[in-house]
Order: sequence, then structure tokens, then C-alpha cells
Amino acid sequence: MTARVANSHQSTLLLRLRDRGSQSRAVLGEVIELSRSKLAVEIDRLLETGLVVQDGVAASRGGRPSHNIRLSPDLRFLGIDIGATSVDVVITNAELEILGHLAEPLDVREGPVAVCERVLAMVAELRAAGHAEHLDGAGVGVPGPVRFPEGVPVAPPIMPGWDGYPLREVLGQELGCPVLVDNDVNVMALGEQQAGVARSVSDFLFVKIGTGIGCGIVADGRVHRGVTGSAGDIGHIQVEPNGHLCICGNQGCLEAYFGGNALIRDARALAADARSPELAARLASAGTLTLADVAVAAAAGDSAALELIRQGGHRTGQVIAGLVSFFNPAMVVIGGGLTGLGHTLLASIRTQVYRQSPPLATGNLPIVLSELGSTAGVTGATRLISDHLFSAAH
Repeated sequence: MTARVANSHQSTLLLRLRDRGSQSRAVLGEVIELSRSKLAVEIDRLLETGLVVQDGVAASRGGRPSHNIRLSPDLRFLGIDIGATSVDVVITNAELEILGHLAEPLDVREGPVAVCERVLAMVAELRAAGHAEHLDGAGVGVPGPVRFPEGVPVAPPIMPGWDGYPLREVLGQELGCPVLVDNDVNVMALGEQQAGVARSVSDFLFVKIGTGIGCGIVADGRVHRGVTGSAGDIGHIQVEPNGHLCICGNQGCLEAYFGGNALIRDARALAADARSPELAARLASAGTLTLADVAVAAAAGDSAALELIRQGGHRTGQVIAGLVSFFNPAMVVIGGGLTGLGHTLLASIRTQVYRQSPPLATGNLPIVLSELGSTAGVTGATRLISDHLFSAAH
């Protein structure tokens, strides 16, 4: 995408077309605060740049026929969601509809060079399948704090070797297009805002419970990242004084009790001393335990597995309750790998939040599961880069 957005009116038009699809000039005139003649000038300028195209004659509303306008069907955005144990890559059109999607297991601890090589190979595979002749921009999510203006991970606890790595610059050079890098929870929040349960709200929290635990904070429609990019790092809020040692070096953090690794640790302990017959049988059969094993054991009514989930939900709800009291969101969305544990987890979180937070903050507060699942991150990554490219500031 070489064309520049000249002003805020053009930006508003592009974002409207991205989120609502093809629109008539008449409808655009009703939502953009411009006279008909000035609106026509801005649309004509966008047509000249190739960012938008005419899309047939609109349904008659009386008077002169109006043409529909849509974003160029040639625009292509890349979304990359690098998790602790997997990576998802998508190519979308300008309306952020997914045209091609690849997902693979991948250990982020292999380091930035190995991970980037794999990601670039996946991008090449999608392009070879005919999903994009070129890329207009790429958004990337990573599981750790990011210095957003530079696109550089900063001291990420579960990403050894990534501190200070110029990820935005490296991928930009390899892909030949603009790149933005953000924390994975922030891009998942953007995904829910774009195409998930949070489409209708401007102030919400997205809590990811996976290998790590983090929170995307959306205030007045914008992601709040904090001064150094570490806003929402709730996995390292203490829930147990002098508790388990956390990977961050502190004791008693939420993540040390209910991150993915902590849950597997405790599930193994339940299996080893026969407190959970279901988990013990699965450990004996496979030699290891996964989050899916815990979910299956709980679904089978295994009391120890159910209590393990309830305790994790209680501690997570304890932290979320503090956030709700402080931020007063319109919605809390729960996502990430551990949501596969089912209704028991959600019910436990809800119970704790509703019990602990003031009634004024929770009286009409929905606490819901993500609708997008594994595509939240890649959808949000494409929204991140399209927001940037369709901005007059860019």
C-alpha cells in the first residue's frame, strides 16, 4: 500500500468501508460530516489513489443514482500471532476477511531467528497458494511486553533470547511492507473488538488465560499499552503471599498458580498421589498430561480436576475483580487456551468477580468467553496494521 491517507476525513471513510463493507455515496454522506461536494472530492481522491473502487450502482433512494464504494479488492493484510507454543498466520482482504490461514505448533523459546524463519516459510506457503501477490502491511502479536513504537520485545519472561530483538525491522525487511508488533493480548482484544463479542462496546477487558495470563485494556475504543508497553501484565499480580516461585522471579503470582504450566504441574501432582483417578489413568496411558486431559477429567466429573479448575478460576476472578473495581468496563472477555476447561472455569471467575466487586460496577457487567477462539489474535493483528495504514497520521 503505497498511497497515503491525506486527512482524517479519508481515514474515517476507509475505516467505515473496512468495518461495514461496500457503502453508497449517499450512506457515506449521512455518516461523514462533510457537504456533498466535499465528500465527493475526498472520495474521488481515494479513487485516484486506488485505495477504493466503485462497486456498482446503489439501490435507488430517489434523485440521481448513487454508486457504491468499497475498498480495493487488491489490498492484502498479513496477521501473525506468535504464542508460547504455537503460531497462526493469516492473509486477509481489506475488509479483514480471512482468505488463508495456517497454524502450527512452535516453541517461542527456540528464539527469534528460528521462529521468524518458520513464520516467513508459512507466509510464503500462503502466498504460493494464491492468497496474495503482494502484502500491503503486517501485524504481529508476541507473548510478552513490547516497546510499541519500535516493535521490540522488552524483557519477556517466557521468551528467552527475544529481549531487544528488532522484530518489526527484521520482518519489515523480509516482507517488504509496513509491520507493527504488539503484545499478543492487545491484538486479541483488537480481534474481539473487530469481529467478536466486544463489537458493540468501547470500554472492555480481554483476559487471556494460557501459558501466560495477560489483559488487554480497551478504553474509549483504543488499546491502552502504558508507558513501556507492560500495561495489563496481570499474570504477575500476587495472589498468594510467599507462594510459589514465578518465572518472573517473584513469589505468589497468579501465573505461578494458574498459567498453563502451573495447571499441568498441579494436575501431575493429583495424578501421582491418586487423588484424581481420571488424571492418574491418563498419565499412566500417555506418560504425560495436557490441558485437554484436565478438561476431559473435569467433564467426566472427576472431583479433584474440577476443584483444580475452580481454584484457578477463583484466583483469576480475584485479580479481575480488582480490575473491574478500578476500570469499570462494559464487558470482560475471557480467551486463551485454558478456556477449553469449560463452564466450570467461567462460572468460578464470574462468582468471584460478582462477589468481590462493588454492585455498581457489576450490576450489568457481562463476563463472557471469546467468540473467535484461535483467530482472535490474527484478526486483531490485521486490524492493528490496517488501523495504522488507514490513519491520516501514517
